[in-house]
Amino acid sequence: MKIHEYQAKELFRQYGVACPDGYPAFTLPEAMDAARKLPGPIYVVKAQIHAGGRGLGGGVKVCKSLAEVEERSRQILGMQLKTHQTGPDGQKVRRLYIESGVDIRRELYLGMLLDRDRGEIVVMASTEGGMSIEDVAHNTPEKIFKVWIDPRVGVQGFQCRQIAFALGLEGKAVNAFTKLLTSLYRLYIDKDCSLVEVNPLVVTGDNSVVALDGKVNFDDNGLFRQADILALRDLDEEDAREIEASKFDLNYVQLDGNVGCLVNGAGLAMATMDILKHYGSEPANFLDVGGSATAEKVTAAFKIILSDARVHAIFVNIFGGIMKCDTIATGIVTAARDVGLDRPLVVRLEGTNVDLGRQILADSGLPIISGANMKDGAQKAVEAAKKYAASLATVA
Repeated sequence: MKIHEYQAKELFRQYGVACPDGYPAFTLPEAMDAARKLPGPIYVVKAQIHAGGRGLGGGVKVCKSLAEVEERSRQILGMQLKTHQTGPDGQKVRRLYIESGVDIRRELYLGMLLDRDRGEIVVMASTEGGMSIEDVAHNTPEKIFKVWIDPRVGVQGFQCRQIAFALGLEGKAVNAFTKLLTSLYRLYIDKDCSLVEVNPLVVTGDNSVVALDGKVNFDDNGLFRQADILALRDLDEEDAREIEASKFDLNYVQLDGNVGCLVNGAGLAMATMDILKHYGSEPANFLDVGGSATAEKVTAAFKIILSDARVHAIFVNIFGGIMKCDTIATGIVTAARDVGLDRPLVVRLEGTNVDLGRQILADSGLPIISGANMKDGAQKAVEAAKKYAASLATVA
């Protein structure tokens, strides 16, 4: 789960992390009220969306007067902000963050996330703050400094100083950085975070260390014990299908292709997307129904896929272990009858109760294309999608 910058900074403040003063705003009058609470004379108007690159997209503006705050707020609020993370359609700006300006001497990068290979939390830091860390990693990987933290003992003072010295910090900035990193680590652990990132982390003219930006993501699996965090969720920033999928505990991610996928198991789902690309198509989604899904969940998953008009064919690829093939088949038939099957459907079933599952599909009377194996099913799904797209072009 993601939250906005202003929400992340409120969490930062709760943990003693230094941030510029600022206030969220949902309307132009609220933006002006927020600016008047700040000392000035420099203000920053920031679009609040769940995507990076806001500044390059025109969503962050430095203002030198209240009049300019009003002008920039009017421009940004309601705009369709396009960044490298939003996709070509962009994201509508529904919230602003009005923040005090800061005397910036240096811009740094700081982030932490779980290194699954090592089972430790890796802290990444760089002198190249304000840039995409992916670009730094690609162009100048030697400028990224990493320290791994054993969660059994937590972050240690010497590790904080290691990173501080690698960033070239001196004097009181070293102590300030140590306090900041220790506080961010506590936040990461306490709130079941999956990512904490400050880009840029700035050193000010008086050698203070301040979080000028803030990005915090949370592990969905820990939200059951984080009611205060779950309350921060902004559904306007999420895909409607992903929201619906979350109600049924389905792992669904919207993609840009034209073949809808319904698969059990994340590994098989990734392999299914790969084989569709191999045969010349693109997946419309990642959808893992899991190993213990009920017919109700399968029905919900199928309806979510069918609700996407960009889907020209559906490929159901199931290897039944814990998940039984007859359960999948029952869900498919139920969903197809409920919503009306108007697009080609290719089904490959293998595993527990496979014969019963195939019989349920055969007896349904639905025009279901059978895949003998994964390769055969993928090829048939790609071909069916092409034929369906051609039929749409003919009608048009």
